[in-house]
Amino acid sequence: MCIIADMAPLPLTDPDNLLVLLAVARTGRFTTAAEALQLNHTTVSRRIDSLERDLGGHVLARSVGAWELTELGRRAVHAAEQIETALQTLGTGAEEPQSQLSGMVRMSATDGFSAYIATPAVTQLRKRHPGISVEIETVTRRALQHRSGVDIEVVVGEPQVHRASAFRLGDYLLGMYASRPYLAEHGEPRNAEQLTRHPLVYFVDSMLLVDDLDAPRRLVPTMRDSLSSTNVFVHVEAARAGAGIGFLPCFMADQHDDLVRLLPDDFAERLPYWMVLRPDSLRLPAVAAVAEALRAQAKAYTPQLLGQAR
Repeated sequence: MCIIADMAPLPLTDPDNLLVLLAVARTGRFTTAAEALQLNHTTVSRRIDSLERDLGGHVLARSVGAWELTELGRRAVHAAEQIETALQTLGTGAEEPQSQLSGMVRMSATDGFSAYIATPAVTQLRKRHPGISVEIETVTRRALQHRSGVDIEVVVGEPQVHRASAFRLGDYLLGMYASRPYLAEHGEPRNAEQLTRHPLVYFVDSMLLVDDLDAPRRLVPTMRDSLSSTNVFVHVEAARAGAGIGFLPCFMADQHDDLVRLLPDDFAERLPYWMVLRPDSLRLPAVAAVAEALRAQAKAYTPQLLGQAR
């Protein structure tokens, strides 16, 4: 993380232009920033152009699907955050304590984490700070190298990232599960060789973006696919419906008494959840509060994540 305090001061510029840049930096898009600021896209573009003329260089660079800050842009955003903090302080009255946090936080996480960790964590946080709003994109992928528009990412496996901070949230366990009616009809496998005679319910192999999640194809490569999906909730419901044997997160499968875990000594894949944050996002009190809430909820949920709660 760069030490901004040691940098030369920025040239004088319109503070409103800095706040527009701050909105673009947080969303990654002119259109989304315009909506947040209740401006039109042309006005946002014009203000960024004006800011770049004042500062004598580019503050944004185009990346895949979003805008990224340049080094000059990061310095400008730091100044904009100070302006925003000052304005929030001025707007804080006696009836609203300064400890009350507010702001929009955008995060991405896997389906299961979003439902069982992020949702209760954010709900409890908003009871204390109702001014915080959180948008969650559910996706299973590697950590992004260019993450404008996302304040927090939760990914499976240790991320290899630059200009970002990464924190390990904890581990979770996956195992083989089948429904009781399925086992009554097809028999319960007693070893790995018998397991391979059954169809697999899991991710679409060609669309799996996380190498750490390839365990079924590595452990039982001869299992044929039954019903595949990019959504883990589909995996759970397909296994419950009798589509085959699902390789499922224990903290999700153990919610259902009609699912039976199979061969737990042979199939117990332990994977880590990691949280990735942009340095400029981490400086925002609302983002820091959401990140801490996620860490606390993940820790409290450890027995379920490790399949020890059933």
